[in-house]
Amino acid sequence: MTTTLPTRTVPADPGTSPTRWRGGRRGSRLVPLWLLLPTLVVLVPLFAYPLYQLGLLSTLEFGQPQVSGGVPARFLGTGNYATLFSDGEFWTVLAQTVGFAAACVAATLAVGAALAVLLTRVGRVPRLLLSFAALAAWSAPAMTGSVVWMFLFDTNLGLVNEVLGLDGYNWLYDRDVAFTLIGAVVVWHSFPFVMVTLYAGIQAVPHEVLEAAELDGAGPWLAWRRIMVPMLRPIITIVVIQSVIWDFKVFTQVYVMTGGGGIAGQNMVLNVYAYQQAFASSQYGLGSAIGVVMTAILVVVTLLYLRALRRTGEDL
Repeated sequence: MTTTLPTRTVPADPGTSPTRWRGGRRGSRLVPLWLLLPTLVVLVPLFAYPLYQLGLLSTLEFGQPQVSGGVPARFLGTGNYATLFSDGEFWTVLAQTVGFAAACVAATLAVGAALAVLLTRVGRVPRLLLSFAALAAWSAPAMTGSVVWMFLFDTNLGLVNEVLGLDGYNWLYDRDVAFTLIGAVVVWHSFPFVMVTLYAGIQAVPHEVLEAAELDGAGPWLAWRRIMVPMLRPIITIVVIQSVIWDFKVFTQVYVMTGGGGIAGQNMVLNVYAYQQAFASSQYGLGSAIGVVMTAILVVVTLLYLRALRRTGEDL
Protein backbone atom coordinates (compact mmCIF):
# COMPACT_ATOMS: atom_id res chain seq x y z
CA MET A 1 0.00 0.00 0.00
CA THR A 2 1.40 3.34 -1.02
CA THR A 3 0.97 6.30 1.23
CA THR A 4 0.77 9.66 -0.43
CA LEU A 5 2.23 12.41 1.68
CA PRO A 6 0.37 15.68 1.63
CA THR A 7 2.18 18.37 -0.31
CA ARG A 8 2.76 21.75 1.17
CA THR A 9 2.24 24.72 -1.01
CA VAL A 10 4.93 27.31 -0.48
CA PRO A 11 3.61 30.82 -1.06
CA ALA A 12 5.44 32.70 -3.74
CA ASP A 13 7.76 35.41 -2.64
CA PRO A 14 6.10 38.71 -3.55
CA GLY A 15 9.54 40.16 -4.22
CA THR A 16 10.10 37.66 -7.05
CA SER A 17 6.69 37.80 -8.66
CA PRO A 18 6.71 38.49 -12.43
CA THR A 19 4.65 41.65 -11.99
CA ARG A 20 6.94 43.06 -9.34
CA TRP A 21 10.03 42.08 -11.33
CA ARG A 22 8.78 43.85 -14.43
CA GLY A 23 8.00 46.93 -12.39
CA GLY A 24 11.45 46.89 -10.83
CA ARG A 25 13.04 46.55 -14.25
CA ARG A 26 11.09 49.51 -15.54
CA GLY A 27 12.12 51.48 -12.50
CA SER A 28 15.78 50.66 -13.02
CA ARG A 29 15.54 51.87 -16.60
CA LEU A 30 14.21 55.22 -15.38
CA VAL A 31 17.08 55.76 -12.96
CA PRO A 32 19.47 57.21 -15.60
CA LEU A 33 16.73 59.58 -16.77
CA TRP A 34 16.18 60.81 -13.22
CA LEU A 35 19.92 61.34 -12.81
CA LEU A 36 20.05 63.31 -16.06
CA LEU A 37 17.01 65.43 -15.18
CA PRO A 38 18.91 68.27 -13.40
CA THR A 39 21.29 68.61 -16.34
CA LEU A 40 18.42 68.56 -18.84
CA VAL A 41 16.59 71.27 -16.87
CA VAL A 42 19.60 73.55 -17.31
CA LEU A 43 20.77 72.62 -20.81
CA VAL A 44 17.46 72.30 -22.66
CA PRO A 45 16.45 75.97 -22.18
CA LEU A 46 19.98 77.11 -23.02
CA PHE A 47 19.88 75.24 -26.34
CA ALA A 48 16.16 75.24 -27.16
CA TYR A 49 15.59 79.00 -27.01
CA PRO A 50 18.53 80.01 -29.26
CA LEU A 51 17.59 77.26 -31.74
CA TYR A 52 14.01 78.50 -31.73
CA GLN A 53 15.14 82.07 -32.38
CA LEU A 54 17.51 80.87 -35.12
CA GLY A 55 14.73 78.92 -36.82
CA LEU A 56 12.30 81.84 -36.51
CA LEU A 57 14.78 84.34 -37.93
CA SER A 58 15.49 82.03 -40.88
CA THR A 59 11.85 82.39 -41.98
CA LEU A 60 11.89 86.20 -41.97
CA GLU A 61 13.18 88.92 -44.23
CA PHE A 62 15.44 90.49 -41.65
CA GLY A 63 18.10 92.93 -42.74
CA GLN A 64 19.56 96.26 -41.64
CA PRO A 65 16.22 98.15 -41.98
CA GLN A 66 14.59 95.65 -39.64
CA VAL A 67 17.49 95.85 -37.19
CA SER A 68 17.16 99.63 -37.11
CA GLY A 69 13.46 99.27 -36.35
CA GLY A 70 12.24 101.33 -39.26
CA VAL A 71 10.73 98.47 -41.26
CA PRO A 72 8.90 95.48 -39.76
CA ALA A 73 10.16 92.00 -40.51
CA ARG A 74 8.28 90.20 -43.29
CA PHE A 75 7.49 86.50 -43.08
CA LEU A 76 9.02 84.57 -45.99
CA GLY A 77 8.40 80.98 -44.93
CA THR A 78 10.91 78.89 -46.84
CA GLY A 79 11.99 81.82 -49.01
CA ASN A 80 15.45 82.10 -47.47
CA TYR A 81 16.00 78.37 -47.89
CA ALA A 82 14.90 78.53 -51.53
CA THR A 83 17.34 81.37 -52.13
CA LEU A 84 20.09 79.45 -50.37
CA PHE A 85 19.57 76.15 -52.18
CA SER A 86 19.40 77.86 -55.58
CA ASP A 87 22.75 79.55 -54.99
CA GLY A 88 25.62 77.65 -56.58
CA GLU A 89 28.12 79.24 -54.19
CA PHE A 90 26.37 77.60 -51.24
CA TRP A 91 26.84 74.11 -52.67
CA THR A 92 30.50 74.84 -53.44
CA VAL A 93 31.10 76.05 -49.89
CA LEU A 94 29.20 73.06 -48.49
CA ALA A 95 31.38 70.62 -50.45
CA GLN A 96 34.53 72.44 -49.30
CA THR A 97 33.35 72.36 -45.69
CA VAL A 98 32.55 68.64 -45.74
CA GLY A 99 35.89 67.76 -47.34
CA PHE A 100 37.86 70.03 -45.02
CA ALA A 101 36.08 68.74 -41.90
CA ALA A 102 36.52 65.08 -42.92
CA ALA A 103 40.26 65.57 -43.47
CA CYS A 104 40.65 67.39 -40.16
CA VAL A 105 38.72 64.70 -38.24
CA ALA A 106 40.78 61.90 -39.77
CA ALA A 107 44.06 63.71 -39.08
CA THR A 108 43.03 64.61 -35.53
CA LEU A 109 42.10 61.02 -34.70
CA ALA A 110 45.29 59.66 -36.28
CA VAL A 111 47.59 62.10 -34.45
CA GLY A 112 45.71 61.83 -31.15
CA ALA A 113 45.59 58.02 -31.21
CA ALA A 114 49.27 57.72 -32.18
CA LEU A 115 50.37 60.03 -29.37
CA ALA A 116 48.06 58.27 -26.89
CA VAL A 117 49.77 54.97 -27.69
CA LEU A 118 53.16 56.70 -27.48
CA LEU A 119 52.33 57.95 -23.97
CA THR A 120 51.91 54.36 -22.84
CA ARG A 121 55.35 53.37 -24.15
CA VAL A 122 57.65 56.21 -22.99
CA GLY A 123 59.07 56.99 -19.59
CA ARG A 124 57.68 59.33 -17.00
CA VAL A 125 59.64 62.45 -17.95
CA PRO A 126 58.92 62.28 -21.74
CA ARG A 127 55.29 61.53 -20.92
CA LEU A 128 55.03 64.62 -18.72
CA LEU A 129 56.73 66.82 -21.32
CA LEU A 130 54.49 65.56 -24.13
CA SER A 131 51.36 65.97 -22.01
CA PHE A 132 52.36 69.49 -21.01
CA ALA A 133 53.06 70.48 -24.63
CA ALA A 134 49.73 69.02 -25.80
CA LEU A 135 47.75 70.74 -23.03
CA ALA A 136 49.50 74.03 -23.82
CA ALA A 137 48.33 73.73 -27.43
CA TRP A 138 44.83 72.82 -26.25
CA SER A 139 44.58 75.75 -23.85
CA ALA A 140 45.75 78.31 -26.41
CA PRO A 141 42.84 80.38 -27.75
CA ALA A 142 42.03 79.80 -31.40
CA MET A 143 42.71 83.45 -32.20
CA THR A 144 46.14 83.37 -30.55
CA GLY A 145 47.13 80.09 -32.20
CA SER A 146 46.07 81.33 -35.63
CA VAL A 147 48.08 84.54 -35.29
CA VAL A 148 51.17 82.63 -34.12
CA TRP A 149 50.97 80.23 -37.06
CA MET A 150 50.48 83.14 -39.46
CA PHE A 151 53.62 84.75 -38.09
CA LEU A 152 55.58 81.51 -38.47
CA PHE A 153 54.47 81.19 -42.11
CA ASP A 154 54.65 84.89 -42.91
CA THR A 155 55.71 85.67 -46.47
CA ASN A 156 58.58 87.99 -45.57
CA LEU A 157 59.38 87.47 -41.88
CA GLY A 158 58.24 83.88 -41.31
CA LEU A 159 60.59 81.43 -39.63
CA VAL A 160 59.45 78.58 -41.91
CA ASN A 161 60.38 80.43 -45.10
CA GLU A 162 63.72 81.39 -43.55
CA VAL A 163 64.53 77.79 -42.61
CA LEU A 164 63.36 76.31 -45.91
CA GLY A 165 65.00 79.02 -47.98
CA LEU A 166 61.72 80.08 -49.61
CA ASP A 167 62.06 83.74 -50.52
CA GLY A 168 58.69 85.51 -50.37
CA TYR A 169 56.54 82.38 -50.67
CA ASN A 170 52.90 83.06 -49.73
CA TRP A 171 51.45 79.98 -48.03
CA LEU A 172 47.90 81.34 -48.12
CA TYR A 173 47.78 82.26 -51.80
CA ASP A 174 47.06 78.80 -53.20
CA ARG A 175 43.69 77.31 -52.21
CA ASP A 176 44.88 73.80 -51.37
CA VAL A 177 48.03 74.93 -49.58
CA ALA A 178 46.00 77.39 -47.52
CA PHE A 179 43.48 74.71 -46.55
CA THR A 180 46.35 72.39 -45.59
CA LEU A 181 47.91 75.04 -43.36
CA ILE A 182 44.58 75.90 -41.75
CA GLY A 183 43.87 72.20 -41.25
CA ALA A 184 47.22 71.83 -39.49
CA VAL A 185 46.23 74.61 -37.09
CA VAL A 186 42.84 72.96 -36.45
CA VAL A 187 44.49 69.60 -35.77
CA TRP A 188 47.04 71.30 -33.49
CA HIS A 189 44.18 72.71 -31.44
CA SER A 190 42.13 69.49 -31.43
CA PHE A 191 44.46 66.51 -31.06
CA PRO A 192 45.16 67.00 -27.29
CA PHE A 193 41.53 66.17 -26.45
CA VAL A 194 41.73 62.95 -28.46
CA MET A 195 45.13 62.08 -27.03
CA VAL A 196 44.18 62.58 -23.38
CA THR A 197 40.81 60.84 -23.73
CA LEU A 198 42.20 57.78 -25.53
CA TYR A 199 45.18 57.59 -23.18
CA ALA A 200 42.81 57.45 -20.21
CA GLY A 201 40.83 54.71 -21.95
CA ILE A 202 43.95 52.69 -22.75
CA GLN A 203 45.09 52.90 -19.15
CA ALA A 204 41.75 51.45 -18.05
CA VAL A 205 42.13 48.32 -20.23
CA PRO A 206 43.13 45.32 -18.06
CA HIS A 207 46.75 44.31 -18.62
CA GLU A 208 45.78 40.66 -18.38
CA VAL A 209 43.84 40.91 -21.62
CA LEU A 210 46.82 42.37 -23.50
CA GLU A 211 49.19 39.82 -21.98
CA ALA A 212 46.89 36.98 -23.06
CA ALA A 213 46.77 38.39 -26.60
CA GLU A 214 50.56 38.63 -26.67
CA LEU A 215 50.90 35.01 -25.52
CA ASP A 216 48.52 33.98 -28.32
CA GLY A 217 50.88 35.56 -30.82
CA ALA A 218 49.01 38.79 -31.53
CA GLY A 219 51.27 41.63 -32.60
CA PRO A 220 50.80 45.28 -31.57
CA TRP A 221 48.67 46.17 -34.61
CA LEU A 222 46.44 43.07 -34.30
CA ALA A 223 46.02 43.61 -30.56
CA TRP A 224 45.06 47.23 -31.16
CA ARG A 225 42.56 46.39 -33.90
CA ARG A 226 40.99 43.30 -32.31
CA ILE A 227 41.15 44.15 -28.61
CA MET A 228 41.78 47.83 -27.93
CA VAL A 229 39.43 49.33 -30.51
CA PRO A 230 36.35 47.26 -29.45
CA MET A 231 37.01 48.03 -25.78
CA LEU A 232 37.55 51.73 -26.52
CA ARG A 233 34.50 52.02 -28.77
CA PRO A 234 32.46 54.24 -26.37
CA ILE A 235 35.40 56.62 -25.96
CA ILE A 236 36.09 56.64 -29.70
CA THR A 237 32.43 57.51 -30.25
CA ILE A 238 32.78 60.57 -28.04
CA VAL A 239 35.96 61.86 -29.66
CA VAL A 240 34.66 61.29 -33.20
CA ILE A 241 31.38 63.14 -32.57
CA GLN A 242 33.18 65.98 -30.81
CA SER A 243 35.72 66.24 -33.63
CA VAL A 244 33.02 66.26 -36.31
CA ILE A 245 31.14 69.04 -34.53
CA TRP A 246 34.25 71.14 -33.89
CA ASP A 247 35.77 70.76 -37.35
CA PHE A 248 32.53 71.18 -39.28
CA LYS A 249 31.78 74.51 -37.63
CA VAL A 250 35.34 75.85 -37.57
CA PHE A 251 35.39 79.63 -37.95
CA THR A 252 38.21 81.44 -36.20
CA GLN A 253 41.16 79.77 -37.92
CA VAL A 254 39.69 80.21 -41.42
CA TYR A 255 38.51 83.78 -40.87
CA VAL A 256 41.71 85.02 -39.22
CA MET A 257 44.26 83.26 -41.44
CA THR A 258 42.55 83.99 -44.77
CA GLY A 259 41.11 87.39 -43.98
CA GLY A 260 37.50 86.26 -44.22
CA GLY A 261 37.59 83.39 -46.72
CA GLY A 262 40.68 83.81 -48.86
CA ILE A 263 41.16 85.31 -52.31
CA ALA A 264 37.74 85.53 -54.01
CA GLY A 265 36.33 83.30 -51.26
CA GLN A 266 38.40 80.29 -52.34
CA ASN A 267 38.83 79.11 -48.72
CA MET A 268 35.27 79.75 -47.59
CA VAL A 269 33.57 77.33 -45.17
CA LEU A 270 29.95 77.34 -44.04
CA ASN A 271 30.47 79.19 -40.78
CA VAL A 272 32.44 81.96 -42.50
CA TYR A 273 29.87 81.99 -45.33
CA ALA A 274 27.05 82.43 -42.81
CA TYR A 275 28.96 85.26 -41.14
CA GLN A 276 29.53 86.99 -44.47
CA GLN A 277 25.86 86.73 -45.42
CA ALA A 278 24.55 87.81 -42.03
CA PHE A 279 26.92 90.61 -41.03
CA ALA A 280 28.83 91.68 -44.14
CA SER A 281 25.73 91.64 -46.36
CA SER A 282 23.22 92.36 -43.55
CA GLN A 283 21.04 89.41 -44.61
CA TYR A 284 20.42 88.04 -41.15
CA GLY A 285 17.56 85.80 -42.23
CA LEU A 286 19.70 84.14 -44.89
CA GLY A 287 22.58 83.75 -42.44
CA SER A 288 20.21 82.12 -39.96
CA ALA A 289 19.04 79.70 -42.64
CA ILE A 290 22.65 78.62 -43.15
CA GLY A 291 22.92 78.06 -39.39
CA VAL A 292 19.81 75.88 -39.40
CA VAL A 293 21.16 73.81 -42.30
CA MET A 294 24.48 73.33 -40.46
CA THR A 295 22.67 72.21 -37.31
CA ALA A 296 20.53 69.73 -39.26
CA ILE A 297 23.60 68.28 -41.01
CA LEU A 298 25.43 67.78 -37.70
CA VAL A 299 22.41 66.09 -36.10
CA VAL A 300 21.96 63.73 -39.07
CA VAL A 301 25.68 62.85 -39.21
CA THR A 302 25.76 62.16 -35.46
CA LEU A 303 22.67 59.94 -35.57
CA LEU A 304 23.95 57.99 -38.57
CA TYR A 305 27.32 57.45 -36.91
CA LEU A 306 25.71 56.25 -33.68
CA ARG A 307 23.44 53.89 -35.61
CA ALA A 308 26.35 52.44 -37.59
CA LEU A 309 28.38 52.06 -34.41
CA ARG A 310 25.53 50.28 -32.68
CA ARG A 311 25.16 47.84 -35.58
CA THR A 312 28.89 47.16 -35.49
CA GLY A 313 28.68 46.39 -31.77
CA GLU A 314 25.79 44.00 -32.34
CA ASP A 315 27.73 42.19 -35.08
CA LEU A 316 30.68 41.75 -32.76
